[in-house]
Amino acid sequence: MRLLICLLLVCGTANAVQLGVCKGDFALCAASPTTLTGKTMTVNGKTFRQGMAVCPILNGDSFADMSMIKSCTAPAGKVWSLFSAQSSYPQAPSWAVAPAVFRQFTIGKTAETGMSNMWSYLCDVQAQPVNGAKLATCYGPVMESPWTHNHVKPGQIGFSQSPAGATYGVGGNAP
Repeated sequence: MRLLICLLLVCGTANAVQLGVCKGDFALCAASPTTLTGKTMTVNGKTFRQGMAVCPILNGDSFADMSMIKSCTAPAGKVWSLFSAQSSYPQAPSWAVAPAVFRQFTIGKTAETGMSNMWSYLCDVQAQPVNGAKLATCYGPVMESPWTHNHVKPGQIGFSQSPAGATYGVGGNAP
C-alpha cells in the first residue's frame, strides 16, 4: 500500500497531476475488473476504449487529481472514483470486505493483462446495496495512464489491487 501511495505522489507530481485530498463519499475501484462498453471516450484530446467498473462506495479521506475533477463535490446521485489507503474494503464478486492486495504485472494486449483507469472519473451511485455495500457504476478509459493521460503500451509495468486474471483490472502504469 505504501508503494502505491508513493507512486501516486511521486508520479503525480512529476507529470502535472494536481493532487488533492477530498473528504466524504467516493468510489474505490482499485480492486475492480472492467468490462468494455463498446464505446470510446476522449481524454485530453486522445481517444480510448471506454470501460465500466462496479466499485464500492467508501467514506473518508481520498486522493484526487484536481486537474480532472475541479471540485471534490460530485453532482447529486454521483460520486468521484478516487484513491484511498484503505487496507480492507468491499470487493467483487461478493462485495464482502476483504484485504487490499497490491499486485504488479506486465501490461499486455489481452483483457486479462490490460488495465483501466477510473481515477478521478465520475460514477453513478447504484440504487440498491449488495451484501451491505453501497456501489457505484464507474466509466473510464482502458489502457490510459493516470499520470500522463497517454496510451499505455504492452511491456510496461502495471499495478492494481484487482486479482490476477481480472479483465482490464483498475490500476495504473509505472512511469
